[in-house]
Amino acid sequence: MKISGASSGKKNSPPNGGLFSCITRVYTFFAFFILLPLPQQMEEQMKNYDNQSFRDFEYIPGTDAWGRAAQFQNYHDDQVAKGQLNYRLMTTSGCGPVVEVAGKQVISLVSNDYLGFTQHPAVKQAAIDAISKYGTGAGASPAIGGHYDYHEIMERKIAGFFRKEHAIIYTTGYTANSASLQCILTKNDLVILDAGVHTSVMEGCQQFNRKTVKHNDLAAYEHTLKLAQGKHPLILVIIDGVYSQDGDIAPLKEIVALCKKYGAKIMVDDAHGTGVVGSTGRGLIETCDAWDDVDLISGTFSKTFGHIGGYVVGSKDIITYLKYQSKQHLFSASSTPAALSIIKAIELIDEEPFWMTKLQENICYFKTGLSALDLNIGNTQSAIFPVRVGDKIKNARICHTMQEMGVYANQINYPAVSMKDARIRMGITALHEQSHLDKVLNVWSDIKKQFDL
Repeated sequence: MKISGASSGKKNSPPNGGLFSCITRVYTFFAFFILLPLPQQMEEQMKNYDNQSFRDFEYIPGTDAWGRAAQFQNYHDDQVAKGQLNYRLMTTSGCGPVVEVAGKQVISLVSNDYLGFTQHPAVKQAAIDAISKYGTGAGASPAIGGHYDYHEIMERKIAGFFRKEHAIIYTTGYTANSASLQCILTKNDLVILDAGVHTSVMEGCQQFNRKTVKHNDLAAYEHTLKLAQGKHPLILVIIDGVYSQDGDIAPLKEIVALCKKYGAKIMVDDAHGTGVVGSTGRGLIETCDAWDDVDLISGTFSKTFGHIGGYVVGSKDIITYLKYQSKQHLFSASSTPAALSIIKAIELIDEEPFWMTKLQENICYFKTGLSALDLNIGNTQSAIFPVRVGDKIKNARICHTMQEMGVYANQINYPAVSMKDARIRMGITALHEQSHLDKVLNVWSDIKKQFDL
């Protein structure tokens, strides 16, 4: 009877049949993906777009730029349809505390026009007068015909504003950082970056030896400086005065002391501190009285100064060197005549200090209101207010809901911040009225309940 049992087919069954079957299924699964072309594997994995970020489309193995663009378009359309990609919204009015988006009036918290100078009558008139005199463009790069008297005036004004000898003007604030650093650094130098510096700084340093230290961690700064001491022709520490995502400030005095101790130079990007921090709006360097301690100051004309462009301020020697060696400056067309409005904006910071006073009042009022709601705004000490949410999908939905409720704020997700540190970023200006801020606080009160913050 065992023979009849054997004839049932069990005779040929392998031992541990359950285990064998499991192994077979696993093998088949992996074989499918091994045999599947790599780009198709990536496409399968990326179908759940909620788990993706912009960075996932920077490089996809086996896919060229057009293939990546096609996949990114699918991601873009999916996230827009879900109300989770709240970027590049079209505004049909000028900068101001209230703007028009999609035909609707909303309170704007997305502008860095801290003192409201984009709308100041004297600033606008300066641009109009300059266009009437010079036309609409410079016509050439600065070395070969595009250097005008108004460029010289701008350079002197911004250098004097920061109590330095000379300045170089770039056509964007981003380029002021990236281009100057690409010119200054060599392969033998070392640059030490705070983890919170702007992307423009990171890009300027990406081809060179660099160490990134934990944000505002003085022990990490000292450890890195101590290890590097005497090993490089140049050790350059780069920090922000006010950090663009957290709104906090650098421990400048302590970092200056460390740089002196270990023989490093220091560069401060105070784009978000100018017009906001310091008794006369000259940023963190003014607060710390570190004029003689900082080697380079960089910034932008697109925030407090109400225009576009960037600058680097320093000694005569280093600025002259940049003017003839920084390729993006040397081979780019110069700033347009409308940039004369910048000169007026620089003057207004001293002539009309009440704009800074109003801004500080708004900052204090708004910070008190957000703190009363027990929202996580970190250690902001500026006009930048981040409300930390954490989860990026919740963050995106909050941003979309706020827009529907009449408040236009920024959705900040990875890679602008770390993966689990998504936040809503808001900027306060001198033109906001208390009624605007009250409405925003009321919206946050509702958002907190709706999203269980």
